[in-house]
Amino acid sequence: MTAINLDRLRALAEKSDLNDQVLQAYLDSGVAHGGDKREHVAPYAGISSFLRAPLQDGFAGLDIAILGVPFDLAVTNRPGARFGPQQVREFSVLAAGPKNHATGIIPGTLARFADCGDVPIASTYNLEQATREIEDYYQTVADAGVLPLSVGGDHSISYPILKAVGRDAPVGLIHIDAHADTGGPFNGSRFHHGGPFRNAALAGVLDPERTVQIGIRGRAEPHWDFSYDSGMRVIHIEEFYQMGLANVLEEARSIVGTGPTYISFDVDSIDPAFTPGTGTPEIGGLLPREVQALIRGFQGLNLVGADVVEVSPPYDRAGNTALVAATILWELLCILSFAVSRR
Repeated sequence: MTAINLDRLRALAEKSDLNDQVLQAYLDSGVAHGGDKREHVAPYAGISSFLRAPLQDGFAGLDIAILGVPFDLAVTNRPGARFGPQQVREFSVLAAGPKNHATGIIPGTLARFADCGDVPIASTYNLEQATREIEDYYQTVADAGVLPLSVGGDHSISYPILKAVGRDAPVGLIHIDAHADTGGPFNGSRFHHGGPFRNAALAGVLDPERTVQIGIRGRAEPHWDFSYDSGMRVIHIEEFYQMGLANVLEEARSIVGTGPTYISFDVDSIDPAFTPGTGTPEIGGLLPREVQALIRGFQGLNLVGADVVEVSPPYDRAGNTALVAATILWELLCILSFAVSRR
């Protein structure tokens, strides 16, 4: 190395501006969520919010509301998902941008979003009443014209959310999960976490012919007849690998088309080697990077909301499941922000 080259390297080391001029302008604007990422922001300090988004009471001025739904009355196996939103908030400070390195999306430049807290649920012992309370809350979100990005909670929460986002017209669905969640009543109740999409289709808020379910596997297969009978496209994990990611994306995008579409991600879609903290783990699942690629591949769809569900912290002391969930939450925020910018 010559003295001239060394001087050049030393000059570069003193540079304060970023090569990415769009990101530079966003950071210089002073509105970057979570502060200026050119300076160290301690992830262990301060009040945790989803993805370091600002905390806000109400939905005024927002395009996207990030909401926790601490609810697990509807589980059929291991409980604990009521603690999911709290831990995902904690780990999401490690998952947020401000820029998605793969897609180039800077959500803060495309949409206004905030952590609007947790959905209030008073009926903690009454499953049917609690489901109505969740729906009522999301009706206020829909009234405000805001897209909900939700963190559960067990998967039963998707039904009351869909009741709100699909109230004017049935929505399409991209559902990433180990289980199809279209089962009938279990032990006298239809509001369990194994049946939200059956309920939504029967309520007329979900279009089964614009629904694709990805990653399905395991011993619960006999419960999913409604998926096939109603016209949903079920892509089992074996077929996912036979088709390949590109073909799965192409077919899924073709199925949902240009109509309003909701995305629901269950952490048990991923192999429990990566996400052990969940109520109904199924081995042989997707890899985290494959789910990231799926979410990124849905950029440009007409999205009306999304959720991340079934994180149960008691079964994962290391918090890896919450970190995966928070990272997928970030990917969903990116494509929802892009959808807002296209409206």
